[in-house]
Amino acid sequence: MLLIIAFMGLMARCFYLQYYKNERYTQISLNQLSYQRWQPQRGPIFDTRLRLLAASNRIQNIFADPHSLGDVDNIKETSIQLSSVMNVGAHIICSEILDSRNPGYAKLIEDATQDQCAAARKIKGVAVETGYRRNYPMGSLVAQIIGFTSKDNMGQEGIELKFDEELRGSDMQSTFFADNRRRPIRLKEQSGKFNDGSGIILTIDATIQQIVREELIKQYKEFEAESAMAIVANPKTGEILAMVSIPDFDPNNRQEFDPNNFRNRLITDQFEPGSMIKPIVTAIGLEKGAIRKNETIFCENGDYYSREFGRINEYKTHKFGNLKIREIIIKSSNIGMAKMGQKMGKQVLYDGLKKFGFGSTTGIELPGEVEGLIRPLNKWSGYSITRIPYGYEISVTSMQMLRAYCILANGGRLVQPYLVKAIIDNDGDIVKINRPMPPVGYIIKPEVAKWIITDVMVGVVNEKSNGGTGWRAKLDKWQVFGKTGTANIAKVGVKGYEDNANIASFVSGAPAEDPAIVVLVSVRRPNGRLGKGDSGGAVASPVAGRIIDRTLTYLGVEPTIKKDSMIAKSR
Repeated sequence: MLLIIAFMGLMARCFYLQYYKNERYTQISLNQLSYQRWQPQRGPIFDTRLRLLAASNRIQNIFADPHSLGDVDNIKETSIQLSSVMNVGAHIICSEILDSRNPGYAKLIEDATQDQCAAARKIKGVAVETGYRRNYPMGSLVAQIIGFTSKDNMGQEGIELKFDEELRGSDMQSTFFADNRRRPIRLKEQSGKFNDGSGIILTIDATIQQIVREELIKQYKEFEAESAMAIVANPKTGEILAMVSIPDFDPNNRQEFDPNNFRNRLITDQFEPGSMIKPIVTAIGLEKGAIRKNETIFCENGDYYSREFGRINEYKTHKFGNLKIREIIIKSSNIGMAKMGQKMGKQVLYDGLKKFGFGSTTGIELPGEVEGLIRPLNKWSGYSITRIPYGYEISVTSMQMLRAYCILANGGRLVQPYLVKAIIDNDGDIVKINRPMPPVGYIIKPEVAKWIITDVMVGVVNEKSNGGTGWRAKLDKWQVFGKTGTANIAKVGVKGYEDNANIASFVSGAPAEDPAIVVLVSVRRPNGRLGKGDSGGAVASPVAGRIIDRTLTYLGVEPTIKKDSMIAKSR
């Protein structure tokens, strides 16, 4: 009888719960959910020879679900249990859970061990998820190109930022009906479409990058400079083979470095180029017929003054009389260039510089590129037409200057510098080949470009006795062409230039007969008090010469200077 009464009572209780309390418990069960986010693996980044530059390694993260833990007492109890797992005080864990901005998620351990994960799975309201940690195997070598990511897998700088959408992929979240311990029972819904990130192949060659970085750091330290930059490109295709800015940082430990080191100075820093601009201006003048190759210009014996254009002096104590056009470049005469500017006129000079790309970004696939500065003609001062031709009253970036010299080196054709070679999917198949359209049209005639490279700029390197300032870059195996630049650094906020503060540069390439590479080196604030010089010829040209020598050897470029002629020269 008692058994029947108990059974009847149980039946009545079940009827009560299912009929009268049905809506209440249905609502409770619907609210008792657990969530699982499927995090995609961020795509890798490779150099041009498929050497790994950035990758995401799989790790396990332990997290708590504050919503399922409920009140503070439960959170405290869970924190006590977790303290032995994490080897951290319970009060710290409790604070992390309570302070979480996400009511359903509070990360507690990143990259947890297997033992920690096993222990965490036994604690109510705590779970384990698969995550990824970004790793940069080559450290500082390509830091300012690659950039880095935040902890939540978002690109912060460099290629990581510029191609964040492609690299990041897309995540998916699954929502489950759960039991009272938040263990999944049945799938409720899914949101998003899961895809791992795409990979990116760069034009950068890590070996050339290492060559450039080694040589640049050596000179940067020897001259106690503030910073230094170098870039190597294929002038025919626009591929950037190496790109180094010093000081740099290690993206694996970036918190230990000055954030100023994160920026890529080759595209963010603009400066007056000094004499590096002279071959470009000369090419413009020849192209427009404002000057002729065999023309002679009187260079005023080093002191040129007029009421209209003010006073112009040569570098240091140089004094020149009559010079041919090529001699003006080889000896780097400011007065000769100023007079060229007068012959060309404002409109020709302005239009020519704009066609070479100055005053506009190059479109290189990196964030933060600046435009440089060429003022509109109505903003030019009375002095502009004589100052711009030797590199003042104009600001450029190293990338802009490199592009201009690639145009000269490839015979006058337009060229687009680029860093990203291809985008690949998770199976390694090419999704997109990121190659700029073949250049159409010429900025200057091929014969003008060839003369500037193989006659004038070769003379800068070969003719030391004739005043050639780039003689330190001369090589035995290949004919180098080049142009030095030594520009004063302008004061900030006031007119004028700092004393004994230069940017020493050298832009060059080889072999002159058919250039395989163009190299630009700039060293900011070399210490002239060391007695080693602070000009582009003394500081930058030796670095460029060593970079060219090692790079062409690595690329297997055949020597263009035969051994017989080398022996004859030595005699």
